[in-house]
Amino acid sequence: MIQTLQAKFRTCSVTGLKVNRDSELLIKANAVIAVVCLLVGALAAFGLVLTRWQAIHLLPADWFYRFLTLHGLNMLIFFIIFFEMAVLYFAGPVLLNSRQPAPKIAWASFGLMVIGMLLVNTMVLTGNADVLFTSYPPLRAHPVYYLGIILFAVGALVVTGLFFASLVVAKREKSYSGSIPLVSFGALTAAIIAAITLVHGAMTYIPTFLWSLGYMELDPQVYRLLFWALGHSSQQINVAAMVALWYFLGAVTVGGVVLNEKVSRTAFILYILFISMASAHHLLVDPGFGPAWKVWNTSYAMYLAVLASMVHGFTVPGGIEMGLRLRGYTQGFFGWLRKAPWGDPGFSGLMLSLVIFGFLGGITGVTIGTEQINIIVHNTMRLPGHFHATVAGGTALSFMAATYYILPLIFQKRVSFWPLAKIQPYLFGGGITTMAMAMIYMGIFGVPRRLWDTSFSNAPFSVEFHPVVWVTQTIFGIGGLLAATGALVFVIIAVATVFFGKPLTPESIAKSASGIPQGILKLPPQIYSGSEVQNVHERGAKGTVILVFIFLGCFVLYYFVNWKILSFVWKVG
Repeated sequence: MIQTLQAKFRTCSVTGLKVNRDSELLIKANAVIAVVCLLVGALAAFGLVLTRWQAIHLLPADWFYRFLTLHGLNMLIFFIIFFEMAVLYFAGPVLLNSRQPAPKIAWASFGLMVIGMLLVNTMVLTGNADVLFTSYPPLRAHPVYYLGIILFAVGALVVTGLFFASLVVAKREKSYSGSIPLVSFGALTAAIIAAITLVHGAMTYIPTFLWSLGYMELDPQVYRLLFWALGHSSQQINVAAMVALWYFLGAVTVGGVVLNEKVSRTAFILYILFISMASAHHLLVDPGFGPAWKVWNTSYAMYLAVLASMVHGFTVPGGIEMGLRLRGYTQGFFGWLRKAPWGDPGFSGLMLSLVIFGFLGGITGVTIGTEQINIIVHNTMRLPGHFHATVAGGTALSFMAATYYILPLIFQKRVSFWPLAKIQPYLFGGGITTMAMAMIYMGIFGVPRRLWDTSFSNAPFSVEFHPVVWVTQTIFGIGGLLAATGALVFVIIAVATVFFGKPLTPESIAKSASGIPQGILKLPPQIYSGSEVQNVHERGAKGTVILVFIFLGCFVLYYFVNWKILSFVWKVG
C-alpha cells in the first residue's frame, strides 16, 4: 500500500514539492489542448486582421463572421479555460503536496470538455453557428452548438468541484501547514468565480438549447442579462487566475516578496464579492434596465473590485522590487528594474502582462464602465481594443509566461528554440499593445466593431471617417499580424518542447543551461521573514510607488479626456 502510494508521487528536484502523477498528467492534457485551441484562434486572427485592414480586405462576409465566431470562442473560452483547469490542478494537489481526488472523474470531465469544444468548433466551421461569441437571439445556431457549450461547461464545473475537494483532502491529510499558499488562494478565488459563472452559463444555454429545438420561446433581453453573467464573468475567472500566476512567477523568477499577505488575500475576496457586477457594463445602453441598476452595478459597488486590482497592481511589482533589492540591486529608484532578468521569458512575460493589463486594459475598462462615457464607446472598436489588452495582453501573456516554467517543472523538458522563446513575449506583447491602441484610437472616431466592410461600399448611404482612420488601420494591421505571429511562435515552441524537447535531468543541467529559465536553473531563495526582509520593508518599494503614481496620472488624464470628448457630442445650452 505504501509502495503504491509512493508510486503516485515524484519529488520535484527544483521546488522540492511532491508532485502527484495523476494531477501531473491532467495538467499536461489540459495544457496541450489549451495550446491547440490557441492555435485555432491565432489562425483565425490572421484572417480577421487581414479583413479588417481595409486595404487588403481578405475574407468574404460569411467567412469573416465565421472566423470572428471561431476566434472569440477559442481565445476567450476554450484556450483560457483549459489552461485555467491546468492551473487548478497545479495550485491544488501539486502546490499542496496532496493526492488527486477522484482521478477517473477528472478524466471524464476532461473528456466532456474536449467533446464540447470539438462540437462547437465543428458547428462553427461548417456554417451552422455564425452567431458570434455572444450568440444573441434571434440569431439561431444548430442545437449541437449549444449542446457543445453545455457539455464543456459541465466538464469545467466538475473540475472546479474537484479543486475544492483537493483542498479538503490536503487539509485532512495535513499535507501542508498553516494557511494555503497565496497562489492556491488566488486559484480558489478563480474557482469560486468559475462556479458562479458556470451556473449562470447553465441558466443561459439550457433554455437557449431548448429554444433552438423549438420547444420554448426566448426573451432576448433576459438572454442578454444572463449571458453577460457568463460572458463577462468568465473573463473574471481569468483575472483571478492571472493574478495568482503573477505571484507565482514573481516568486520563482526573482524571489518576489509578498508585501502583506492579509492585504493580498483581502483583495482576492473583493474579487469574489464584487467583480461579477462588472458584467452590467455590457448592458449600459440597453433600454430594458433602469439607470439606478446600471449605476449601482458599474459604479459604487464595482469600484471595490477595481480597488482589488489596484491592490494587486501595487503588491505584485512591489514584491518583485523588494525581492530584487534583497538580492543586492539597491541602486536608485529603478536599479532593480534595470538589473531584472529581462532575458527570462517567464519574467518578461510577467512584467509585460502586468503593464499591459494595468495601463491599457484596466484604465480603458473602468472608463468604458461609466454609464455616460459608455454611450460614445459602445459598439465601437474601443471595446475590442480594451478586451484585447486585458484578455490577450494580460491573461494570455501571463499564461504564456507561466508555460515557460511549466514545461521544465511538469513536462520535465528543456524549452525548445530558446533564443526565440526569449523574444516571444516581446513579439506578442508589442503586437497586442500596438493593435489595441490602434483599435482604441479608431473607436474614438466612431469606427464600428464587428463590421466586415469599414468603407460601407454597398451601403445605400455614404459614411466618411477622418483620414487618420485609414492610417491607423495600417498600424492596427501590422500590430495584429505581429501579435498573431507571436502566438504562433509560442505554439511552435510549446509543441516542439512537449513532443520533441530534450529531457531535463540533473546531469543534463550540469552540462548546459540552454533552454532552462534562470529561476529553474537556480530557484531564488524564498525569504519571508528575518532582518533582511525587515530592512527592505523599512526602505519601502520606492520605485513601485513612482510607477503607481504615473499609472494614476494616466488614469485621471484618460478619464477626463473622455468626458471632454463626450461634451462635444452631448451639448448642453
